Amino acid sequence: MPQPTTEQPARTPRDMSVDPPEDRTRGVVPVLAFAGIAVAVMQTLLVPVIKDLPALLAASPADATWVLTATLLAGAVATPVMGRLGDLYGKRRTLLTSLAVMVFGSLVCGFTDNLLIMIVGRSLQGFGMGAIPLGIGIMRDLLPPQRLGAAMGLMSSSIGVGGGLALPAAALVAQHADWHALFFASAGLGLLSMLLTVLVVPESPLRAPGRFDRLGALGLSAGLVCLLLPVTKGADWGWTSPTTLGLFGGAAVLLLLWGVWELRSSTPLVDLRTSAKREVLLTNLASIMVGVAFYAISLVLPQLLQLPRSTGYGLGMSMVVAGLCVAPLGITMMFVAPLYARISTRRGPKVSLMLGLLIIAIGYGAGLGLMSAAWQTVVVSVVVGAGIGLAYSSLPTLIIGAVDPSETGAANGLNTLMRSIGTSVSSAVIGMVLAHTSVRVGAAEVPSMQGFRIAFLIATAAVLVGFVLAAFLPARENVEHQWPVASGPDDMAETDLGPARSAAGLHGSAPGCGTRTASPSPGRA
Repeated sequence: MPQPTTEQPARTPRDMSVDPPEDRTRGVVPVLAFAGIAVAVMQTLLVPVIKDLPALLAASPADATWVLTATLLAGAVATPVMGRLGDLYGKRRTLLTSLAVMVFGSLVCGFTDNLLIMIVGRSLQGFGMGAIPLGIGIMRDLLPPQRLGAAMGLMSSSIGVGGGLALPAAALVAQHADWHALFFASAGLGLLSMLLTVLVVPESPLRAPGRFDRLGALGLSAGLVCLLLPVTKGADWGWTSPTTLGLFGGAAVLLLLWGVWELRSSTPLVDLRTSAKREVLLTNLASIMVGVAFYAISLVLPQLLQLPRSTGYGLGMSMVVAGLCVAPLGITMMFVAPLYARISTRRGPKVSLMLGLLIIAIGYGAGLGLMSAAWQTVVVSVVVGAGIGLAYSSLPTLIIGAVDPSETGAANGLNTLMRSIGTSVSSAVIGMVLAHTSVRVGAAEVPSMQGFRIAFLIATAAVLVGFVLAAFLPARENVEHQWPVASGPDDMAETDLGPARSAAGLHGSAPGCGTRTASPSPGRA
């Protein structure tokens, strides 16, 4: 490498932090957040037509639920795998691939009424979930610290924002147009997101060393399918049926063998030693609790709002009005991202996470007595949404503060997976509670008010467990800091990344954190 001359001194991280290339990253945050929202829309797309799926697909109710289960399983597999691929081969490139697969899956669903083809299309849609950890990783690599907190908060919350906004929009489309229009709208959002990403988002020059762990990816995928399949279908199959117990047993064996392989691999899909560190482990466990709480309100309030008034507690609202009443859940999550950045800067992400969990508990506690009018459900949605927004915003900051820059995508993918496991558990447990406490109204069985309140109590208990877990997270001192913006390969001083980020409190600040550095992108001098 040629030595710099005295007339043109080499640029250092300090030089670049003083004068970051803001023009290269100005539109990155809204574009990546839009990608996250587009992916989240895909997840809740079919909620307004769930009860009609058996008739629409000429299938039994049990078979029709595979349209939802397939997306969940594919998303669970995609998040850590796509995150690792992004670390190795480029996060922007992998993000575009993830969105392209989602668009293709949306088009497959849009042109079919066949159950099997629909399940294939919905599985492809699930791969879009990789956009969340990839977007966080791109922000981590490109943005200066003064913008990173609010940006990651918005990206992390985008899954709730998109899900909340999609409910009334999807209900409106389902009421006034052919249901296939939902998939074409999803494909349009995905294509727009891809175009904006190509035009606005630069590729990160950071690359992880090594190669993709194919056997590790296969083992994790098989283990997750064996774990989540009985969680989501156990109520239909029976929790003590041979199929359910066999899959749970298979999951335990597969994930144990996968863990042994990952510990022995020189280039693991997930660095389990890093994942076992207190900060990462407790954050991931708390993420499961937040996932449980997030999904509980999505299961309870729409049903309560749409139940007929003849039940004595139903609010008799239309599908669209019910969606509008729950929409503040996502909108509030979006607006608390700047607030999170201020709290995190002054007190640290641990305090922000604990505050968010406490607000969620208050929201659910108040919700036990605020179920008799539509405006009350809006209040509950706003309070719970604010708490979830703070909690979700804290998670990526806690994760990236404890992992090597080369593992950002995979680590955030694993954290996103933990949230998905939480929502899956929430769906299974609360669904079972509502089924076992249902009452007969006319010729139909409907959820009871007792079941709704038990669901809220379960969510409250989950966030209190999360609060205790968060209390044991190591405290981190937050200082004013800057580090270089990675605007291109030539602007990344590889050997200085560790100290710069250590001073920033975002890398190397957790006990036992390593000092490995990321490899530059291919072709770098």
